Order: sequence, then C-alpha cells, then structure tokens
Amino acid sequence: MRQVLNSKSRSTFLKQVTCIAVVALSSTASFALPSDRNQQLSLVADRATYNDKSGVTTYTGNVVIEQGTMKLQADSIVANLNSKKEIQIITAKGQPAKFQQQMDANKGLARGEAQTIVYNADTGILTLTGKAYLLQDGSSIRGNSLKYSMNKGDVEAQGSSSNRVQIIIPPSSSKSFPGARD
Repeated sequence: MRQVLNSKSRSTFLKQVTCIAVVALSSTASFALPSDRNQQLSLVADRATYNDKSGVTTYTGNVVIEQGTMKLQADSIVANLNSKKEIQIITAKGQPAKFQQQMDANKGLARGEAQTIVYNADTGILTLTGKAYLLQDGSSIRGNSLKYSMNKGDVEAQGSSSNRVQIIIPPSSSKSFPGARD
C-alpha cells in the first residue's frame, strides 16, 4: 500500500527514503571523487512517496539530490528497488533533468542533461534520452540519446536524420606544432 508522508509514518518513511537515497548515490559516487562518499547527502523535493510492496520510491516537484560534487536535478525521480531492497534503476525526468559530478580530481565537472536520465546500478550505465548532452573539460557530445558507462568512461551516441550526433573537441593547448624552419 502506498504510504504518503504524514505525522504517523514520517519517522519510518524518512529512514527508508534516506537509506534508499544513500544507496543510490553511493553506487554512483563510487566512480567519482573518493571524498564524495564521505559528504553529507541532501535530498529536497516537494513530495516523496514510498511503496514497500513494489519497492518504488518517487520524488516529485523540483527534486535536488546533492552529495559532494554530485548533483542531480529533475522534475521527478523514481527509484526502483530489487527484492533485496537495493537500488536497481533510477529514472530522472525533467525539462531537462540535469546531473553533474567530478569524476577525477584533475578534470572539471562532468555535466549532462536530457529529458530522461536513467541509471542502471547493475551495469553502471547512464542513459540520457531526449535532447541528450554531455560536457567535460570543453569537450561535448549531443544526440537523441547517449549511453555513458560510469565504469569505463566511454560514450555511445545516437542521432537521427534530423538531429545528428554532434561532437565538439577543443584544441589541445599543450601541443605545439613545428614550423617550416624548425
């Protein structure tokens, strides 16, 4: 049965929601800066619901989740749990939904946005669909959909005839080219 926040179930619900959010973010944070996992978790939404039977937690209304350098913003976020009450799939939707995270201390923030962002905890794959966009260190990629492996750091982009994949790679400032007389 669906539980909605009220004074009677608030304590139990908050414990469940906090546990789910911590598990969700710790699984994505394991590929980011090590210090992110040691930071406090902040989750803000207009409404939160949890269904113990189905294992579905829903956050709606200007949802913002932050932990260290990781930030996820969306109109709604749905977390699906498996039978062991572990995060299986997280789906964020927005106009657009946005995320950012620093994956390496030597690189800037990785930023992404799309109408839908789906994180699969089993595979570590982040799938962005609907005007998908990723940016890191001046390089960017756009497409109808993007798949980003948080394990390997590789990206697969798909476009269409009307919305082709676009990749922008800035020139390397450390590379020098010889002149005609060098």
